[in-house]
Amino acid sequence: MTLRTLMIPALVVIPSICHAAGPDVATWRSTQTKGVNFLRTTQADDGSWTAPDAVGITALATTALLRSDVSADEPSVARALAHLQTFVREDGGIYHEGSQHRNYETSIALLAFQAANTDGRYDAISVKAVAFLKGLQWDESEGIDPSDTAYGGAGYGSHERPDMSNTQFMLDAFQAAGLTKDDPAVQKALIFVSRAQNLETEHNTTPHAGKIEDGGFYYTPAAGGETKAGLTPNGGLRSYASMTYAGLKSMIYAGLTEDDQRVKAATEWIKRFYTLEENPGVGQQGLFYYYHTFAKTLSVLNVDEFEEADGTKHDWRKELTEHLASVQDENGSWLNPTDRWYEGDPNLVTAYALLALSYCEPSSTAE
Repeated sequence: MTLRTLMIPALVVIPSICHAAGPDVATWRSTQTKGVNFLRTTQADDGSWTAPDAVGITALATTALLRSDVSADEPSVARALAHLQTFVREDGGIYHEGSQHRNYETSIALLAFQAANTDGRYDAISVKAVAFLKGLQWDESEGIDPSDTAYGGAGYGSHERPDMSNTQFMLDAFQAAGLTKDDPAVQKALIFVSRAQNLETEHNTTPHAGKIEDGGFYYTPAAGGETKAGLTPNGGLRSYASMTYAGLKSMIYAGLTEDDQRVKAATEWIKRFYTLEENPGVGQQGLFYYYHTFAKTLSVLNVDEFEEADGTKHDWRKELTEHLASVQDENGSWLNPTDRWYEGDPNLVTAYALLALSYCEPSSTAE
């Protein structure tokens, strides 16, 4: 199985109209290699990146290396995996002591362990981590009724409400661990995801549902609703790109098809706002998080050539590879000058960039 097909459901939502050429192999490989080498140089002796207890960053960097054709037995990855194992808890979670980010850390660590799990060595960790994540999910076990806007989501414990970012990472982890669309936890998540969309339907009757009606997604419908993109004059929660791609991908994981009005609306939104110059709705904030989510979602949708609303066609893998190559630092790292959501950390941003590149793999490199 090549990186380009890893973790992609069989469902095709947006048909590929033609066979796009994809990125130049030499450019893609060189850009990837420089990023990999940077992470090798910044890894601490204990196997971590950035800080010993930075579970999320270490797990993202580990996954990025594994998806960049670095073996699980290669020294840097082996050290990272061993370090991550020190955070495996008796309750099945994977997080540092006292963490308020248990869902986030466990989900991303599970992605790393699954990426390395070609021989089943992390099966036991995976099973327990999935059970732990299901226990964290906001549902009946917390006394949450399905009518509650928090129902089905996942979040940071410190904020006491779920959000789309945590929920998409949870669903990514479930997908990697082999959960199907019919799993109750996945279907519960779909309820939350549907309520985070600016689209009034039978699945979304929240107070914000019909205030914008553009089909995009915002941060959370829970606890009165929140967006990182600001409010409209009528109090609507503006959509933005990273959460819209996350929402679309999450709906596909949950089994929605191209005929579902939620999928149609989200697809039309991303067709209207295709760009690599910014994270539409929030500008330069969270730009590399956006690149990763953008690439993974289009890969899940099995799109080779993406067509905008005005008919402009994009070989998105080629464009994203060339863009990432053009903004890569000489030392192989990437950095977002707009330092929000930790994107001033080159280890985190380089991990995002390498993950994005992994979905751009030229078909000519496949075995």
